[in-house]
Formats: sequence, structure tokens, C-alpha cells
Amino acid sequence: MNEALDFLVRHGQAVLFLWVLAEQLGLPTPSTPLLLAAGTLAGQGRFNFALAIVLPILASLIGDSVWYYFGKRRGAKVLSLLCRISLEPDSCVRKTENAFANRGARSLVVAKFVPGLNTMAPPLAGIIGMPLSRFLICDGLGALLYSGTFVVVGFIFSDQLERVFGYVSRLGVSMALVLGGALAAYICWKYVQRVRFIRKLRVARISASELKQMIDEGKDVIVVDLRGALDFDADPRTIPGAIRLAAEKIEDVHEQIPRDREIVLFCT
Repeated sequence: MNEALDFLVRHGQAVLFLWVLAEQLGLPTPSTPLLLAAGTLAGQGRFNFALAIVLPILASLIGDSVWYYFGKRRGAKVLSLLCRISLEPDSCVRKTENAFANRGARSLVVAKFVPGLNTMAPPLAGIIGMPLSRFLICDGLGALLYSGTFVVVGFIFSDQLERVFGYVSRLGVSMALVLGGALAAYICWKYVQRVRFIRKLRVARISASELKQMIDEGKDVIVVDLRGALDFDADPRTIPGAIRLAAEKIEDVHEQIPRDREIVLFCT
């Protein structure tokens, strides 16, 4: 038995609960390997099968309820905070909002299988004012589906997974260095892409005060409000005379925007 499984056996339910809770609170602690390990141990009679499913559900409900509360109290600012730690923060909020706007409460059921949506869905539910009871039911079903899937897989294939865990553990430091190096290289590449994108964007940027000055001076400016549906519902205020246009539809309906004047686009 490798160190990961031994560690889980020694510290038991507390480790599983706290690990999943940390992930749902936004920390980079992926719980999938631990859920598989718990299922593997349950298949060998060394871990309680029911607790292997119930504890992650409870941890998920607690962590997600925290984000639901902050979403309800703080609004879209919570999404901006979460997206600052995303590898693709420029598209993080918009992609998540679109997914949630299209599927509503059903997004909570599958959210834990979708990177980004997992963390963003609970505060979004709070932002749009979803009733707490409905949120807890949908989020609980999602947690059951997610944790149950990996625990059951670990339980069914416990013998095979134990051999896999054993093989990985024998690679030891070499495997850790390879995986760590690959992750570091990926993060660096995404950071470089982001810096390049921001540098290009700064050339064409104006501040809110500059736009106000242009409007006060009577300059003929076309303002396009590209905020998503959830952002607009949360705060329907906009710049007088602005054209409302969903960002994802701009390629299809861009002809609505006059080309004979200066155009200013804004979003959250």
C-alpha cells in the first residue's frame, strides 16, 4: 500500500472532509484522487463506504453555502475576486455566467465536473437570488453525483487502482518533479499570454472619466454595453443611450453598430 492510501487510513474521515472543504472554498486541492483512494480503501474493507460518500457531500454543502452567502451579499465582486486567481481570468466570469444563465439551477448538478463552474456556480446562485432551499437541493445532488461517481469507481476497481497508486508512488520524486515542471510551464505560458493580451488592450483603452468627458463635450460616441444577462439583472443601470448587446452575439449582430462614429465598448 502506498503512502497516499496509508495516510488516508491513518487520519481517516477528517482528512477526506477537510480536503474536500478546502477545494470547495477555492483552494487548489483537487479531491478526485482522494475520493478514488477512499473508494479503493472501502473496497478493501478499510474505510466506511457510506462515510466516503456522505462526508464529501457535507463538506461541499458547507463550502458552497459560504460562496452562496457571499454572492448574495457582495454580488458580482465575488466573481471578480475568484477570477483573479484563475489561469484565464479574462474569460472566466463570462463563460461561467453564460453556462449558468443557459442552464440555471441544473448547472449546480453538473458544476463539480466542470473546471471553473465548480467554484463560480454557488456565488452566482446567490447573486441571482436563488432560494436557499433550492440551492441546497441542487448543490447536494451535484455533490452526491460527483463524490459518488469517484468513490464507486474506486470501490469497484479497488484492486486495479491500488496497483496504479503503488506504481505512481514507486516513481516517487521523479514523478513529482515531472508533474510539477509541467504544471509550472503551463502556468508560465498562460501568464505570458495574459500579459501580451493586456498590453495590446491598453492601447485602445479609455477610462470611465475620459468617456464621461467625451459625452459632456457633446462628442458623437456610440457606447455598447456588453455585460452578460446576469450582470445586467444584478445592476440594470447603464450609460444613457448605450446599445445593449451580448458579447457572445457580437459577431452575428455587429452590423447594428454604426461605423461612422467612435465606438466605445464596456463590460464589468
